[in-house]
Amino acid sequence: MRALVATEAGRAAAPEEHPDPTGSVLEVGWSSLNYKDALAVAGRPGVLRSLPMVPGIDAVGAVADGRQVIVTGAGLGERTDGGLAQRVAIDPSTAVPVPDAFSPAQAAAIGTAGVTAALSVLALERDGIPDGPVLVTGAGRGVGGFAIALLAAAGHEVHAATGRADAIGDHLRALGAAEVVERLPAERGRPLQPARWAAVVDAVGGGALVNAIAQTLPGGTVAACGLAGSAELPGSVLPFILRGVTLAGIFSVDLAPSMRRAAWDLLASRLPAAVVDRMTDRVIGLADVPAAAEDVLAGRITGRVVVGLRR
Repeated sequence: MRALVATEAGRAAAPEEHPDPTGSVLEVGWSSLNYKDALAVAGRPGVLRSLPMVPGIDAVGAVADGRQVIVTGAGLGERTDGGLAQRVAIDPSTAVPVPDAFSPAQAAAIGTAGVTAALSVLALERDGIPDGPVLVTGAGRGVGGFAIALLAAAGHEVHAATGRADAIGDHLRALGAAEVVERLPAERGRPLQPARWAAVVDAVGGGALVNAIAQTLPGGTVAACGLAGSAELPGSVLPFILRGVTLAGIFSVDLAPSMRRAAWDLLASRLPAAVVDRMTDRVIGLADVPAAAEDVLAGRITGRVVVGLRR
């Protein structure tokens, strides 16, 4: 079968013939290019646990009975060969039927980014969102865009933080952002700052996350779902013990089947297909993935890159 294969550290993955998988096999029609995938494709360390391996943490396609399903995370493209191949072995318990609201290609566009955004919104709503605006950081990437759309669909006033406000402000407003604001500083500010945000979805980490926590209203929840800025948390416990702020960690890899279904139920009920199309930056073939990975790492992509395995 044809697959994108990473063979050694420091060397970009390339399309080549790769052995067919065994066991429960998904005939892959569509995948996507997440930031984590771009790192693996570019030969960066820290994603693939062994080599050679096929990257790709998302896979959409047909199982043996013909049903179209999607698998996100679950070790694909990290512990085992992933979705940037024409066929991939899956654990059937991790497969979710593609919702009727989306085509298989749109499900791939949503992928891990959309599932992560949905899990973040579920965490905020589980604890209840106080009155006030909700902040989404890293708004120019996939997780941020889907989080904006899901929160706006529920009637929340969403403020989108990005370092590219002039370039993508209109795009973020079209997704549902009421305001587009400058990204939070990467340097840690005071432990308690003027409270602004009823809740936060943070995909940046580091000082931006610490500042977001310090600006969250009493009783608010901050969902930490990414580390594009930093994996450090150089903060203080004061917002937690003086304002009752909750920090909720979002993990989207090894999910219980019930959580996978809950995330896709939320996406199907709140996310119009037209928004998914707006979030799709480009649709490419397997041979185009290495160049697109460089664009993702350089921040030249707004939204999602979909990969057609049968193109």
